[in-house]
Amino acid sequence: MKKTSSKKKTSRSRRTVQWLGFFATSLMAIRHLIPSSHGSGSNTRSGAFDSVCPMGGIETFYSYVTTGNTLLTTNLFNFAVLLGVLAVSVVAGRAFCGWMCPLGTLQDMFAEWTSRLFNGSKPETRTKSKYPIELPPKVDKVARNFKYLILLVVLFASTKSVYPPLRDICPARAIFGFELHEGLLISVLVTFILTSLLVKRFWCKYLCPLGAFLAIFNKIALLRVKIDVSKCAGCGICEMDCPMDIPAIPESMRDLECIQCLDCIDSCPIEDAVVLKLG
Repeated sequence: MKKTSSKKKTSRSRRTVQWLGFFATSLMAIRHLIPSSHGSGSNTRSGAFDSVCPMGGIETFYSYVTTGNTLLTTNLFNFAVLLGVLAVSVVAGRAFCGWMCPLGTLQDMFAEWTSRLFNGSKPETRTKSKYPIELPPKVDKVARNFKYLILLVVLFASTKSVYPPLRDICPARAIFGFELHEGLLISVLVTFILTSLLVKRFWCKYLCPLGAFLAIFNKIALLRVKIDVSKCAGCGICEMDCPMDIPAIPESMRDLECIQCLDCIDSCPIEDAVVLKLG
C-alpha cells in the first residue's frame, strides 16, 4: 500500500523543531552579549556563550569533579544542558543531533541549497542527486572514526586545560559567539559552511565529538526506527535520502550514525514498512 500525501508530516515537524531550536540558541547568544548591571568593561557581559553548550559540560566535568571549579567560560549550567541532552538520548538516541542541534539545522539547510542548485526542486530528482557528494566508501568508513578520536583528545586535553579545549575551533562558537575578529574562528566558520555545502552533515559524520559521545545511546534508546522486512521492497530510497548516508538501512537501524531524523520513514513509499516504535 502506498502512502498518502501526508507522508512528509514528520519532516515538516522536524524542520519546525529545528528552527525553533536555532532561534532559541540565537537568542541565548544575543543575551550573552548584553552588558550586565555590575561593573564595567568587556567582562561585564552576561557570561560566555560557552556556558549553554552541552559539550561544555563534558569538557568541564573533570575539572569540576577534581577541583570543584569549572573551566573558564563554562559553569554549572553546562551540566544542566548536558543532562537535558542525555535525557533525550536515553529515550531517542541521537535525536538531539537530528532535531535540536543548531549546527545540524544549518547543515541540512546548506545541503538543501546545494541540492536545489544542482538538481532542481523535485523530490524525486533530489533523491537521485549527485550533489551534495558522498565520500568514497573506504574513505568515508575511516573518516567517521575521526570524531571518536577528537572526543578522546578533548577528554584528555580537558584534564589539563584552563579553557574548554574546543573553544577556539568550535563552529558553534564561530556562529553564535559573535567573535569573528579571531582569524582561527573565521577559518572554522568558512570551513564549516563549505563542507556543509559539499557533503551532507560533514561535521556530524566526521568531526563532532558530541555526536561521538551520544552515539552509544543509539544502542540503548527506548524509541527506535524499525523496518518490517515483509513489507520492505528493497528499493533503497531510504538509503538515498538518509542525511548520514547509512548503508544497508534495514540491517542498520541501531547504527551509531543514525540521528533519528526519521527521513527514512517519510521517504518510504510503502505504508508502515518503516515505523517508529518503543522498545
